Amino acid sequence: MKAAVIYISLTGNTEKMARAIFEGTNAAGADSVLISVGDAVVQNALEYDVLILGSPAMGAEVLEEESFEPFFSELEKHLAGKRLALFGSYGWGDGQWMRDWEARCKAAGARLVEESLIVHETPDVTDLEKCKAFGSNAVK
Repeated sequence: MKAAVIYISLTGNTEKMARAIFEGTNAAGADSVLISVGDAVVQNALEYDVLILGSPAMGAEVLEEESFEPFFSELEKHLAGKRLALFGSYGWGDGQWMRDWEARCKAAGARLVEESLIVHETPDVTDLEKCKAFGSNAVK
């Protein structure tokens, strides 16, 4: 199983999650890569069996707008039948950005293989263990 964990992090919280998720994918035996969205290319991302995407909530609970949203908007056109898992961190609100993101993925025909994972603010030890399990489960 080839997996890509593609994320953006502005404060480091989502990056901590991404690194723990990546650790979980590797522990489960997947051939995984960890990619900052600034280095991600849509066509290359589509070559992976499962995509694990991470973005913090921004503004009025939306995906990060400068880098992640443009990447995801292009990727979204190619998600029919794609195995996908979503994660991210937030500082306010109730997770609406994640519900909206899930709805976009489902509308595009993606197969969400794991319940989306959100963490409020900085992930603690328990959160990071959940991230590892999330990564492991996403590649099974």
